[in-house]
Amino acid sequence: MEKTFYSNGKLLITGEYVVLDGAKALALPTRFGQSLHVYPGKDHQIHWKSFDHDNSIWFETSIAFDSILRKEQLEGPFDIKNTLIEILHEACQMNTDFLLESEGFQIETQLSFPKNWGLGTSSTLINNIAQWAQIDAFTLLKRSFGGSGYDVACAQHDAPIIYQLQNELPKVETISFSPSFSNKIYFIYLNQKRSSKAAIAAYMDKQGEIDKTITTINAITQRIITAPTPKEFAQALREHEIALSDVLEEMTIQEALFADFDGVIKSLGAWGGDFVMAIAKEDPTAYFIAKGYPIVVPYHKMILS
Repeated sequence: MEKTFYSNGKLLITGEYVVLDGAKALALPTRFGQSLHVYPGKDHQIHWKSFDHDNSIWFETSIAFDSILRKEQLEGPFDIKNTLIEILHEACQMNTDFLLESEGFQIETQLSFPKNWGLGTSSTLINNIAQWAQIDAFTLLKRSFGGSGYDVACAQHDAPIIYQLQNELPKVETISFSPSFSNKIYFIYLNQKRSSKAAIAAYMDKQGEIDKTITTINAITQRIITAPTPKEFAQALREHEIALSDVLEEMTIQEALFADFDGVIKSLGAWGGDFVMAIAKEDPTAYFIAKGYPIVVPYHKMILS
């Protein structure tokens, strides 16, 4: 039987890093995402094709059911295949029937955003596989990639969320967040992929007494959600950047790359990678293009509403 699953991409607006320690984080599902199409196959194998946003195939492989059950790990340039085997193995451990009741599968995944944008290639895959296998996506994430899980929550929700880990379990609250000044908010792609795992490891090495920072970030997150004016929204973003800068012992992205920007820029997710968010009185597209960053996406074209 043919089946199709879909998951939303994500952007983490507040609470990066400290969400791992229980801070409240504002996260927004994006208009972009990833689908997974399941077709009948044969020979007790999965033939897998992954398509980028332009319909080019960026990954293709065949995996025997036995390799998944044994969690086979190949030597050489097989990082993506090994990761896929690991995810499918953990899914099979959680629900063996989803794999063994079939003769085989033809799988196609389709991104609606360029895979290097960092909007959730992995989290949308995890959530789609979890839907296919009828298992809990957060557990599958924990047993494979790890991380806070906010991205999986965005994959599952079509509205802005407040995400928090309580006793290591996810708490997701959908909220109303639609700033009247969203026409002044833009997302800029830095064209610098930064490993989330590496960034998290660096954060863990540097964190000291984090409770005070969590209290600060929670308060700022609430101010960002309820800010009635662009000025108050921008001020809260600036304070969030300063608070995290102190913890991470890193310059803010605005200090490092855009010191002359007329507005406020905030890092999203792993500092220094993927997208940043900017708020400005005037359309800043020309400014960022001149700086060498041509991909500038207005709020209404990025965020699912």
